[in-house]
Amino acid sequence: MTRTTPERPVDIEEVFPELGGYRCMSTRLHPRKGSPKPDESSVAGPFLWPSAEPWPVCTASHDKGTGHRLTDVREERRILNAAWQRDPRGELSEAEREALSALQPGLHAPEIGAEEPIPLLAAAQLFTRDIPDLNGPEGFDLLQVFWCPFEAHGPDRTIDVVLKWRRSHAVTDILSDVPEPVVVGRQECVPMTCVLDPEQVVEHEYVGMLSQELQESIEVWEEELLDAEDDSEDFGSYDSYEEYEAAAGDGPEQSELTYQHDLSIPPGWKVGGFASWHLTGPAPMTCSCGAAMRPLLTVHDREWDNGTLSWVPIEDRGRVHIMGANVPTGVYLGRGLMRVFTCPDDPTHPHRLSFQ
Repeated sequence: MTRTTPERPVDIEEVFPELGGYRCMSTRLHPRKGSPKPDESSVAGPFLWPSAEPWPVCTASHDKGTGHRLTDVREERRILNAAWQRDPRGELSEAEREALSALQPGLHAPEIGAEEPIPLLAAAQLFTRDIPDLNGPEGFDLLQVFWCPFEAHGPDRTIDVVLKWRRSHAVTDILSDVPEPVVVGRQECVPMTCVLDPEQVVEHEYVGMLSQELQESIEVWEEELLDAEDDSEDFGSYDSYEEYEAAAGDGPEQSELTYQHDLSIPPGWKVGGFASWHLTGPAPMTCSCGAAMRPLLTVHDREWDNGTLSWVPIEDRGRVHIMGANVPTGVYLGRGLMRVFTCPDDPTHPHRLSFQ
């Protein structure tokens, strides 16, 4: 199904024309559970991968046998999804509760040593034909993203990401039996298979990256909006998106309107655009060649929450409070938000990760 981002509650460039210099395009991916084909953009595949080419593996030294069985992760999700489909409250049957209680983490693969390579998980496959903001090496039209299912890499103990650019037309014999790890560190490292509905949107730079004068002007403007709402309520007090929309209206007077949550960077998985620095503050991301790196891919744990309801796609307005509707991929990395930065001069230079 097509996903359409609503118009912003306010044309912020009419209020602050200077923001025209802080505008760019990004592509919201809108992942939703589905069954993509190998020649389609997706989260978690199947990938257009040559049968004769070795599958990427993690060779870093860390515990690889303790955690959740990958099959258990998928079985738990199947059971919970069936319960939510049957009952919006997610009430479980006795048999379902017993089945879930048996799916426990532990030392499930003692034979796998810390030095032994394990297959990486297929995380995302993105075709340039679907995503205008996907900029790779010249002549390459497909990006495949993999990661290790253990947050155990580097001094910060984070996930490790591998990028593979390829020419899709060169893949003729597709790998059918994809290798997978037996055990994963956390369930939230395992993406659910999703189809994508890419949509280009306009976004504006993170507030902390604006000029100091513009930041102060926006702060004053937001305070004036709050002062104008004598009986303002936050978004979470509404029972549905329709109630929020009716109360908010379509102008700057709407309740709890903020630049950061409604007028700058959309939530959810996306390609390109700007990076939010809401937890750490802005940090320089510089390539080994000295170039300022740009966000290639943003992986978000959710597509909306009570603070970002204005970004809910029009087609999902009736699903705002359905269990799991805003977390289609099941992924939660770091503190919920991971960005992959690449070099604008040469996308093959080593990428960098940032977590918020």
